[in-house]
Amino acid sequence: MEYRQLGASGLKVPALSFGAGTFGGKGELFGAWGDTGAAEARRLVDIALDAGVTLFDTADVYSDGASEEVLGQAIKGRRDRVLISTKAGLPTADGGAGTSRPRLIKAVDDALRRLGTDYIDLFQLHAFDAATPIEEVLSTLADLVRAGKLRYVGASNFSGWHLMKSLAVAERYGYPRYAAHQVYYSLIGRDYEWELMPLGLDQGVGALVWSPLGWGRLTGRIRRGSPLPERSRLHRTAAYGPPVDDERLYAVVDVLDEIAAETGRTVPQIALNWLLQRPTVASVIIGARDERQLRDNLGAVGWSLTREQVARLDAASTATAAYPYYPYRSQEGFARLNPPIESLIHAS
Repeated sequence: MEYRQLGASGLKVPALSFGAGTFGGKGELFGAWGDTGAAEARRLVDIALDAGVTLFDTADVYSDGASEEVLGQAIKGRRDRVLISTKAGLPTADGGAGTSRPRLIKAVDDALRRLGTDYIDLFQLHAFDAATPIEEVLSTLADLVRAGKLRYVGASNFSGWHLMKSLAVAERYGYPRYAAHQVYYSLIGRDYEWELMPLGLDQGVGALVWSPLGWGRLTGRIRRGSPLPERSRLHRTAAYGPPVDDERLYAVVDVLDEIAAETGRTVPQIALNWLLQRPTVASVIIGARDERQLRDNLGAVGWSLTREQVARLDAASTATAAYPYYPYRSQEGFARLNPPIESLIHAS
């Protein structure tokens, strides 16, 4: 397993990390993802650790806290071998929401209790809270870091101005800077590249990628002209995830199939490997309901797509950027001043 620096921080994380969203299995959304209990969770953690996957990601809203509880049981007795990443800020079953000072303190204490630990390696705000001053949020996180409850802090699902303003406030007052930004990024969801990736490069914020298989669409089981597989979770969860144009999805899957035939790799492995070559990506979060899925996803590391294969995937997955970003790709004057993201990849 390759280990990468998380942004400009001193924390090193594995290129692949494990998402515990399938642990617990409570509620309409997470129940559709899976209902992994403690015994199976421990087995999956065993496999992950054997492969060098040491970072495990969860959140308080995953199965109403059950994901944190099951993860805590699965890592019991080996806390020193793992890195725990969790998140808070979205509305929870107890009626709490946001990132105000009392809410953050309670959220961290509750997470520590459920996880069965006295510190969290990476704590992330699950969403930007426009109702709470950034100074209040960051000063609270600073207090929690000083108390030894948090090691590093990050954000998730922030816009560019949310993240940049937070970094500026941290710089001004000496609060901990966000080392990570947990983002949606996939071959069929490349919006991250338009603003957040350049910001991450400039400010030293590493990306932790969630739903790298496009909300379950890049598993190799969805193809043009075929019905949605009977066992696909998309029957129940499609409305919860990022929207995808079907024709663009099929165009990407066509190229993935071609490269799978060339390399002997699976479609998910190719989609994950493409992400691992992108700038700012520190770790790609893989999820698995069972051992077969996990072992297949682990096959995404230890090899690399060729530059020509990456270019074919880039071409199939590209989309028109929203204003004001599209001129930077389509108009010569803008393009000369702002090289495309592909030039950053080839230069790295």
